[in-house]
Amino acid sequence: MTQLDKPREGRHTLAIGMAAGIAIGIAANLARKAAVQAPTLLAGEWDKALAAEHAAALALFDALEASDASDTKRRSVLLAQLKHAIGKHALQEENAVYAMMRDRGMPEAADHLNHEHGYVKQYFFDLGEMAKDDPAWLPKLREFRTMIEQHMREEENDLFPRLRGELSDAQNAHLTRQMNKEGLKLA
Repeated sequence: MTQLDKPREGRHTLAIGMAAGIAIGIAANLARKAAVQAPTLLAGEWDKALAAEHAAALALFDALEASDASDTKRRSVLLAQLKHAIGKHALQEENAVYAMMRDRGMPEAADHLNHEHGYVKQYFFDLGEMAKDDPAWLPKLREFRTMIEQHMREEENDLFPRLRGELSDAQNAHLTRQMNKEGLKLA
């Protein structure tokens, strides 16, 4: 090998290293997405999976409500986790479940639920803008939780059972696949 070949060899080694790094990064991201979506996948059918996500969100609310005003970092981290969990959840509902509700003659209900998602975003904005040790922060969080719990009850006790009953077994299975596909986008 001549001295002229050495720079070419170095570029080749660098290219292989970069390609390997990219492949590892993609694989790690896919594994992370699978891990985040796994609880939803394991919960089974679309309505059961969404109910499991509701319960997980309420557990984050519990942790936030139990946090001390002096632990602003913990509140920030938990709020970010809640925002991500509800954001993924909302994408699944809006892009799969609510769309199916509209197709099955339930457009007013789907639009109502979608409208409430706008207020969810408003609460996240307001809580994010407030100082985490502000005395008004926890009451705002509790107001948010009350709204979310009402939204969840309406879905779980009325609208989702109605939609499930409108769909055949094959259609429910299709909706489950579609919902999980949407969830993987933000997982």
